Amino acid sequence: MGNLKPRDILLATALLAGFAAAGAGIVALVQDSTEARIAENRMAVNRNRIAELTGELDYRNDPVHDTIDLDHDLLGGAHLPAWFARDADDEVVGIVFSAVAPDGYSGNIHLLIGIDRDGELQGVRVSAHRETPGLGDTIEAERSDWIRSFDGRSLGDPPAEGWHVRKDGGVFDQFTGATITPRAVVRAVYRTLEYFAQHRDELLATRPDATGSVVEPLPHNEANGDNEANR
Repeated sequence: MGNLKPRDILLATALLAGFAAAGAGIVALVQDSTEARIAENRMAVNRNRIAELTGELDYRNDPVHDTIDLDHDLLGGAHLPAWFARDADDEVVGIVFSAVAPDGYSGNIHLLIGIDRDGELQGVRVSAHRETPGLGDTIEAERSDWIRSFDGRSLGDPPAEGWHVRKDGGVFDQFTGATITPRAVVRAVYRTLEYFAQHRDELLATRPDATGSVVEPLPHNEANGDNEANR
């Protein structure tokens, strides 16, 4: 070490700096590539789900790129994306809402809910949850047909008193050994229909270049309702 010359030290330092810079560059390239791939995969998944939830609607745009964020208690949170399906005249024929059921058995249940311009449900799908495997996960379309029981429903079909699981006097089935999970989903779907009914004119008036929230953010403390006794 004592025989090292200043030039040798400078050379070693330069080499180390070069290796560090090269390593950082490689990491950045890999990260950019990974993030781009994740974004592409997410867009492909969203496109497939939106296609499912726009049913037989006659739309001409790509809803994945026609989106705004919504903030409202009835939807269960803030910064929730909604995607718009439009006809050839850019009129809204349907919307796929993101909604959160905050009162699932194991926490939030994230939903995608398709509604046409007349307020009829085109479909409901679960996008994320932590419900009990073998019990609560029956809300997944891949696990059972239960989630398809919302197809064609609307705010008045069934009447308000029917928007509950059968255990609570409603028309929707609960699961054997699990009531909280379907109860939470039914409530979230009904609240989303309420939201659409209350803001229908604003929503249908949005244009393809709309950005941000179409309604003012509201307090969200009510969205965190108390869990009820379940099973």
